[in-house]
Amino acid sequence: MNAEERYSRQKDIVPAERLAQCQTTVIGIGAIGRQVAQQLTAIGILRLTLIDFDTVEESNIASQGYLEANLGQLKVAATAIACKAINSEVQIQTISERFNRRMNTEGAIFCCVDSIETRKFIWQTLQDRATFFVDGRMSAEVLRILTAFDLESREHYPTTLFQAREAFAGSCTAKTTIYCANIAAGLMLSQFAKYLRQHPIDPDIQLNLLASELVVG
Repeated sequence: MNAEERYSRQKDIVPAERLAQCQTTVIGIGAIGRQVAQQLTAIGILRLTLIDFDTVEESNIASQGYLEANLGQLKVAATAIACKAINSEVQIQTISERFNRRMNTEGAIFCCVDSIETRKFIWQTLQDRATFFVDGRMSAEVLRILTAFDLESREHYPTTLFQAREAFAGSCTAKTTIYCANIAAGLMLSQFAKYLRQHPIDPDIQLNLLASELVVG
């Protein structure tokens, strides 16, 4: 493949020289995380770590973009294959475990997990090691993207780690849509591209697709 031609439509938006220096990690390879991993591969990331302990179930096909052929497979393995199909040169490390403090994780972190308690644990572990940290959250047609990249945003992020009992508990049949997950992943990648270009970044983005409401803080 001709790299110049492959990335010709984005070279003024995603700086290849900075991208080549990045080690990226996606924690949680569900609805948002799978899309993030594939989009990172598509824009040209060369070193990617995927962390998730779960396997693909039938409900993951409609909501998370997995294939029927992936049923029963580890999510990290199935997503690594999908990423390799996009760019065979990407180096992918798969870790089929829950995130823990022993993992040698640093660089750009994409947090795509389900629970506030897990987010809190990840942040406490990685806040001093992550050069760029972005957290994607969603419930059906509502999403929130939180980015910690400088002193002010690193102070803001912990204030969003509310107690689990305060989290919205909707119907189990109204939790995830693939189109909302794709939008969330796209916004996370947009934040990452801004970081690479050293452009201003919004630390807190909230989007309600049903009401067409966007709040940026």
